[in-house]
This record gives sequence, structure tokens and C-alpha cells, in this order.
Amino acid sequence: MKKRLVLILFAMLTGLFLSAQNQPNTYWIKLKDKKGTSFQIDRPEKFLSQRAINRRIKQHIAIDETDLPVSAVYLDTLRKRGLEVVHTSKWLNGATVRTADTVLIKTIATLPFVQMVQLTKPANILKSGRNKFNESEPEEISGVSPFNYGNAYNQLSQLNGQYLHNKGIRGKGIQIAVLDAGFWHVNQIAAFDSLRNSNRILGIRDFVDPKSVFYNQNTHGMSVLSCIGGNLPGSIIGTAPDASFYLFRSEDAATEYLVEEDNWVAAAELADSLGADVINSSLGYYDFDDPKMNHPYSDLNGKKTRVTQGANMAFQKGILVFNSAGNEGNDSWERIIAPSDGENVLGIAAIDKNGIRASFSSVGPAFGGAVKPNVAAMGSATYLVTSGGVLGTSSGTSFSSPVMAGMGACLLQANPWANVKQVKIAIEQSAHQYSNPDSLLGYGIPDFEKADKYLKVNRTQSLVSENSWLVLPNPFNDYLQIQNFNPASDEGCLISIYNLQGILLWQSAFKNTEQILLNKLDKLPHGLLVLSISSGGKEDRFKLIKSAN
Repeated sequence: MKKRLVLILFAMLTGLFLSAQNQPNTYWIKLKDKKGTSFQIDRPEKFLSQRAINRRIKQHIAIDETDLPVSAVYLDTLRKRGLEVVHTSKWLNGATVRTADTVLIKTIATLPFVQMVQLTKPANILKSGRNKFNESEPEEISGVSPFNYGNAYNQLSQLNGQYLHNKGIRGKGIQIAVLDAGFWHVNQIAAFDSLRNSNRILGIRDFVDPKSVFYNQNTHGMSVLSCIGGNLPGSIIGTAPDASFYLFRSEDAATEYLVEEDNWVAAAELADSLGADVINSSLGYYDFDDPKMNHPYSDLNGKKTRVTQGANMAFQKGILVFNSAGNEGNDSWERIIAPSDGENVLGIAAIDKNGIRASFSSVGPAFGGAVKPNVAAMGSATYLVTSGGVLGTSSGTSFSSPVMAGMGACLLQANPWANVKQVKIAIEQSAHQYSNPDSLLGYGIPDFEKADKYLKVNRTQSLVSENSWLVLPNPFNDYLQIQNFNPASDEGCLISIYNLQGILLWQSAFKNTEQILLNKLDKLPHGLLVLSISSGGKEDRFKLIKSAN
């Protein structure tokens, strides 16, 4: 009996050892190009939703090679070699893969289309036991503030957000992607009833574990979502309760490895392709369970880390990006964390109800001196749905970011003509210390009445000068419609279409410019073209995409 027991134990231990040996490592593979892709820039409907295309049209953003999916030929080659492709990045042109074969991965690195291979998560993970979000949760508080907001009114009114809410601007029609660690019981908690009942949770995706029970994961994203979309009149109303949401789990709360940055980028790309208008990410990276992966401060220069590159790219595609500045203010690191360092990202610091900086809020500037954090919102004793699923307060820049993101969504709704660069500038210029920013709160606490008025004044000015023309559709096939927003000074116009080499392809003069229809354009070559409108001594140019058919 004793001998048999020993043999059984030996077999079990051997099995466990072999199982551990067969666990896959996770790698990032950077590809050299996109040769072999079956997609074309002039057929964006094949890889972008119509809403994503429309967002680019509205903001005059050209569809380019970064929008093209990764080469399927290269991915097929990787799979045939024995790799599991987890997800890809078209913006950064790479793939996250898994394999337990360390010899194979060395061979993969020598393939002619592979630029670089990097380990992003080892099979044998090192669990640090850290509190990744480093947040505190005080006692539940009571009392009701104006307009049925409960104690959430404090975080709204601090930004003068009630100005837009009182006008009925509460995020309707705006789509927000929330990237986080989990959305525990969002499908059950009463504060999210209005989202569920009106089908405003548009989609969910788990980039950490696609086989997970989605709403049984970490509570962090649930609390974050309540700051924006919570809606329990008399108890809590978020800063954009009428918005619609995509919920993406990109963060593994149990560990901290580089793969989470690549998860983040994959989630942001999905948000883009679906047509989201805003991203909120209450996540950040600099310190990993494997110290060899750590980012030095010099990496936080606004454009170096992969997650920051992805966040910057999302903005360039027309998405307003908000990210928590970090909770490292009391730690030895102290600094902001990626991707809040992004040159296009609104990094959000935390303040209390009196506008005083929370001591834990990470400080700037970005490496090189750029102003960071950008602005600040209430992240100390923010009123929300706590990790226990009840109303109370919690503290962290994880909550100042969604408070601000919700107001950003409202500002987009109030100014549908504005592009993300204009909205970002308006938020910053409305802040209380814009003329004298610092490394603690950046430009300070925004005032959304001022931001809204700033945008409207600048719209009036721009309609009289630069942006007098609307050109649709884009991409186009055989016709274009052109509207003149300033027909009172109608002097006629000359419309020309050129290719990118400057060769004239089409030209015609028009006396009446209020509404112009250009038809029979199907003979123009497909691809990127330039449309020129000359009128009143000035010229406006537009990048267009001519469809293949």
C-alpha cells in the first residue's frame, strides 16, 4: 500500500511539473509591414463600421495604412508554425501570441516579416500581491443634494457640469468605451437599470480571458462606470447618464505584465472600429511583476510606450481619450503613469470636494517637460457604487477620470461639429489655472460652461473663415455634395480635384455655391484625392477617398 501511494504521489507531481512546463508564454510580435493584407484604404466599410467612418468624415481624418488590419498572410504563417494568435494591433502592426515552445519563438524572430519579438507575460507568473489600484474606500455617507444627484452632485458641480445637464445635455448619442479590470454585477445592480433597460450597453469583450463569465470579474470597472453612467434618481446620477457604453476588460487584476498594455491597445482599436467617441481608462503602467519590464521615467515622454502610442492613435482617429494620472503621489515613484503621459491624452489628477489636490494623485510633468496631468476632477471621496455593490465613496484617480470623461461626452453632445482637438483644448482652457499650469493639477479644474462657450465662439469664427464648406460623402463613389455655410458672401467658386501628385483630374466653376452637386465622378481613380474649393480669394482643401466601385 505504501509503495503504491508513493507511486501515485510521484505520478501526480510529475503531471503537475509537465503541466507547468506546457503552460504558454505570451509574446508581442512586431511585424515589418502589411504585405498580403486583403483590405484596401478605399474600401473602409470592410474593416470599419459606418459610425467609425462617419466620425472620421466629420473630423476630416483621412483613412490610412494604420487603419488596415494586420496581414492575414503573416498571421496564417504564425499559426501554421504553432503559435496561438491572441489578438492583433493594426495601429502598431503586431500580434500578441502564445506558445510554450521557447525554441520555436527564437525561430519566429528570424522570419523575414518579423521585426521584433518580446516576452510580455511568462508562463510561470510572479504574483506580487500588490493592490494594483491603491484605492481607499471610506464609510458609506448619507444625505441628498440638488437635482436628484445625491452626493454625486458634488463631483458634477465642481466642474460646473450642471450647466450642461440643466440644458438636457447628459451624453445622449455619445458612445463611451470603458477599458478596465472587470464589471462585476453591472448586469444586476440597480444603478445601471437605465443602461440595461434602454439597451445602452452596446457590447462587452474580455481581452484577458475570452472564456470568462464577464460580469463575475473584478469590481473596479463597475465603480468606474457608475461615475459616468450610474442613474438612480435621488441617490446617484453620473456625469453622462444618457450615454451608451462598450465595456472592455483589458486589465488582469491578479498580475501586472506588459501584455496588459497590448490588451489595452487591442481594446482601443475595437472601440475605434465600432465608432466610439470617448475612451475612459482608469488604468496605468510603469511597474511590473517582472522588474525587467519596468518603464523608467524617460519612457513617459508622451509617445514611447505601446499603450501610450495606442492612446495617442485613438485620439488621432477622432476619439477623446481620458486616463487616470495614477495614485503614486505618496510612493517613491510619485510620477504619472502610462498612458496618461500621452501627448494627445487628457491625464486626470484627483482633488477633494474643496478643490485641494489629493496627496496620492501622481504628479508631472511628462519626461521632457510637457504639462501633466492635464486637468483635475474629484477623486477623493468620489460618490459611486462601491466594490460591495452599494452606494458610498472611494478615492483614486481611477474615479476622477470617469467623472471628467462623462463631462467630456456631454461637451461632445453639445458641440457635435467640434473635433477632438478642439474639445481637448476647450477643456484645458476653461480650467482655473490655465494661464499658470503646474505639475500637480496641470491646468486645473475645468468649468464646462466656459468650455462650451469657448467652443461655440470659435465655431462662429471658424464658419466665417476656414470651415465654410461641408463635403459629403467621404469615401465617395460617383457623386459629391458640397454645402456652403456662408452663402451670404457668395462670389462663386472653382472646384478642382487632384491626385496626391498634384495632377489635375477634374475641374468646374459654379456661380451659386449654397448647394453644389458634383456627379459623374465614377471615372476618377480610386484612392486618396484632394478636392480644392477656391472662392473669394481663398482656397480650402479636403482629403477625399474614392471608392473602387
